Amino acid sequence: MFKISFFKSFCVPDHIKLARYSKAPDLGPEILFFSGGTALNSMSRALVQYTHNSVHLVTPFDSGGSSARLRDAFKMPAVGDMRSRLMALADQTIKGNPEVFNLFTYRLPMGKDNEKLKNELQLMASGTHSLVRDIPDSMRRIVCSQLRIFIKKMPADFDLKGASIGNLILASGYLSNDRHIDPVIFIFSKLAEVRGTVRPVMNIFLHLVARLDDGTLIKGQHMLTGKETRPIEIRVAEIYLSKNLDNPVPFYPRIKDKIKSLILEAELICYPMGSFYSSIIANILPRGVGSAIASNMCPKLYIPNTGHDPEETGTTLAQRVEILVAYLKKSCASPQPVDKLLDFVVVDPDHSLYQGGVDYRKIKDFGVEILEIPLTGKDRKPYLDDHRLVETILSMV
Repeated sequence: MFKISFFKSFCVPDHIKLARYSKAPDLGPEILFFSGGTALNSMSRALVQYTHNSVHLVTPFDSGGSSARLRDAFKMPAVGDMRSRLMALADQTIKGNPEVFNLFTYRLPMGKDNEKLKNELQLMASGTHSLVRDIPDSMRRIVCSQLRIFIKKMPADFDLKGASIGNLILASGYLSNDRHIDPVIFIFSKLAEVRGTVRPVMNIFLHLVARLDDGTLIKGQHMLTGKETRPIEIRVAEIYLSKNLDNPVPFYPRIKDKIKSLILEAELICYPMGSFYSSIIANILPRGVGSAIASNMCPKLYIPNTGHDPEETGTTLAQRVEILVAYLKKSCASPQPVDKLLDFVVVDPDHSLYQGGVDYRKIKDFGVEILEIPLTGKDRKPYLDDHRLVETILSMV
């Protein structure tokens, strides 16, 4: 049991709150996460037991895997991380739409040639494929329509190996709605019974660029994460968005009013675990993100990574807190104090889990409170326990 005094008192875990939320998750709190990738997916599956109103602002800059093929073919935001989070929040029980879930999470085989994959996609579009055939009629019509649109717009040489059907449907809806992503996410969410809101922080085609301490430029998100290329070994000095990788000059887009409203309406804002630069910092690069956060008086917490993240090379936890706040301030229209942008850093008592160590004094001197709460299970270190994490976050609302 932990009691924290601030502008309000928190009891962590607060079993009374948790019981109330679990009885009526459709009335649960609006918790907003800035994230990307898959780091938050398992926690999201635990979260839906308590609230169906969480908001996930996801980075649309992924330049690797099958998302990259869609980005390159159609000059569009990456949809893979959005689809992944939507599926993590989907009702996967028999009460939901398991047939839709199974289709949206299906990937075309890597081992077949492209013509055979096109034939399989055609079967899906016609409604005769086994994954589509059992979907209820009204939903099946929507799915088939979107797949037919994608086939029509797909370049003749488009590589379908490993393509996610969910990604293809999102791309089709984006292209057929005048390059607006919200309408297709809305339909996708209804079909899969998604218990939360997922939106890209930006709806434009941009690239992530990082400059390392030695002056090296890392162009494209997938070159930074260490998942598809060799991990970086030099500390990141700067990260920014760019319109063009051939001439990667910084570009500072502004968030739309809809995204601003989601931030302003949140009851708690969380900067969660995930790739530090490509998932967390990338989300707060657009102008206006920091201003909206500063205008919301709700609690704001940072849950740092445990274990090793190549993007955190050469930094301590205290330095990462300082970097996070620096980028938040940069996206503000006017100077803002630290306590309007970040209140708490939540850490496990085992400080050996944190890359670069935990400097309590430096973090507190910076104006941020540290909450030390058991977040890992004995048998799963260095991984965070999803249920402990969810209980901690919900107890602070």
